[in-house]
Amino acid sequence: MFGRIPNSGPNIFEKMQVQRVVLNSRPGENGVPVPENFRLEDTTLVPDLKDGEVLVRTLYLSVDPYMRCRMNEDSGAEYLASWQLSECLDGGGVGVVQTSCCSTFTGGDVVTSFNWPWQTQAIVKGNALQKVDPQLVDGHLSYFLGAVGLTGLTALLGIREKGHVTKGANQTMVVSGAAGACGSLAGQIGRLDGCVRVVGICGSDEKCQTLKDDLGFSAAINYRREDVSARLKESCPDGVDVYFDNVGGPISDAVIAQMNHGSHVVLCGQISQYNKDVPYPPPLSAPTEELLQSRGITRERFVVLSYMSKAEAALCELSQWIKSGQIKVLETVVNGIENIGGAFCSMMAGGNIGKQIVKI
Repeated sequence: MFGRIPNSGPNIFEKMQVQRVVLNSRPGENGVPVPENFRLEDTTLVPDLKDGEVLVRTLYLSVDPYMRCRMNEDSGAEYLASWQLSECLDGGGVGVVQTSCCSTFTGGDVVTSFNWPWQTQAIVKGNALQKVDPQLVDGHLSYFLGAVGLTGLTALLGIREKGHVTKGANQTMVVSGAAGACGSLAGQIGRLDGCVRVVGICGSDEKCQTLKDDLGFSAAINYRREDVSARLKESCPDGVDVYFDNVGGPISDAVIAQMNHGSHVVLCGQISQYNKDVPYPPPLSAPTEELLQSRGITRERFVVLSYMSKAEAALCELSQWIKSGQIKVLETVVNGIENIGGAFCSMMAGGNIGKQIVKI
């Protein structure tokens, strides 16, 4: 039985004042996004629903690294539409149905979408929404944007489809961007799936401590102040078998240099490269490319949307792990739609631990 939130829908056709966030400008020459790239607008919504439409109230919005690509005129990925100037932005969101002209939904249903408008209330097509059960996340509805949503699926299916983790094989996994939304889950899943050693790379001592103390990582490396290559040698005495790559760039070159023959790179993201004008995935340096060839290391782009037939079972597994305490979920929550631009820029600069969420 799906849970519902008590419905306090508006009177039909009564004008509503809503706030929305639009793209004010694209990032400048250095490519680094700033809060001024986003603009908050007050607008009026008339809830005159057509057949198949739903009026939703937004509860939580997600900001994610891939959105930096959407800020460009060309996102560089065929499955990602670029955001248009002065148009309402969109991304992962969760909310509650207020009024419905769609047979699938009724007032009070909790729903989610990958293309939720950055708006306090919105009219959306019912076929763009998915009904979710609050019991799956013990009422933590924001988890549908992270650990029991696309982020969790990316971590779990990335490891299962491209990581080739085998129980009893004495494997070592390294995760870059390890204190972020996806990396913090990937390390825990790697351990649960059978890796004997999981090493995280992140950008502060506080994050390193969290990875070891709270999430069960074997070791953590602060790339901002430690020699990554030297610390990897120390932390991974038997080399690296699986590398869950969220960042790309020099950090990935350092990890790949210590990978074993026949090992696997899960190419999840390249956040260090997103502000640069390069194709995705960005080309590797010649020495790193040679290492991949000579050691037979697989490095294939992973797009979670290609594996959605496995999503339902995977989300159930993630839910069970979280409820049983085997996976801990980390979130950084910012309040107010007016702060979403700042939250996005902070996340791109590594200001978050775990999933960056905006509570509306």
